[in-house]
Amino acid sequence: MSAATTRSRTPDRLCAEAVDLARAAAEEAAAPGVVGEHAGVESDGDRVVTHFFECKEFGYRGWRWAVTVARASRAKLVTLDEVVLLPGPDSLLAPEWVPWSERLRPGDMGPGDLLPTDAEDLRLEPGYTGEDEPPPNSAVSEEMAELVESEDAEVTAALPATPTRGSIAAVAEELGIRRARVLSRYGLHVAADRWEDDYGPKTPMAQAAPAACVSCGFLVAIGGSLGQAFGVCANEFSPADGHVVSLAYGCGGHSEAAVMPKPPQPPAHVIDETVVDPFPLRPAADSGSVPVGADGESAELGHS
Repeated sequence: MSAATTRSRTPDRLCAEAVDLARAAAEEAAAPGVVGEHAGVESDGDRVVTHFFECKEFGYRGWRWAVTVARASRAKLVTLDEVVLLPGPDSLLAPEWVPWSERLRPGDMGPGDLLPTDAEDLRLEPGYTGEDEPPPNSAVSEEMAELVESEDAEVTAALPATPTRGSIAAVAEELGIRRARVLSRYGLHVAADRWEDDYGPKTPMAQAAPAACVSCGFLVAIGGSLGQAFGVCANEFSPADGHVVSLAYGCGGHSEAAVMPKPPQPPAHVIDETVVDPFPLRPAADSGSVPVGADGESAELGHS
């Protein structure tokens, strides 16, 4: 260890004794009554010393007033360098500042909020808008150049607009791909990873599901390359209703997981209770044990 390094770690005696000078400077910079007891001294170099004083101001617990003093070589007069309020080793500090683009999380946006997209966003790539192709009625288009040459006509704004039906731009607009930027391959992978983390095969819900979404009747297919691995859930009782789910995801609301049986049919009646049997109020004349005959025949039998 060099002699210069040893001298820099040992506080200068005159500077270390200038406690009153340091306190007066701290009280001048701070509000009255917020400079506390002397909390130590620290050497910053040859004949450069920093005095620390406790801070009694509300909201700055653990902070210290740091007053740096110094003196010139072979001089006995100590001068003031600076006075600052610094956090101590146990002070409460605010978290490190993070740009808004890194602080933003899904679900933070509310009604009326605008989220600007970086021009160099890796999730997007240029799409086809047709702006690089002159419109058919433009003076620089091939159709208008041929018209001027053949008829020697002047190109003015009064010329009727040439229909754009059938052009590349019209077809692109009809197919829904006429956008300034579209998802890049990186953007597709990022979206797929995010959706799979929320509604993928590794979630606890999918691990306990009786079957995967690929065989569920509530799955709505989506187009594009993402449709090979994802769909939209349309089961209102599912936790993923209205969300993009992986085809390998699953839940207890699978359409074929627990099909309700048909209600049992009652057995046929042994006694037909729907048929009415007629019963006479008076017995029939021939229902007795004695047949009905003439009066003489009845007298012979002893009946009156």
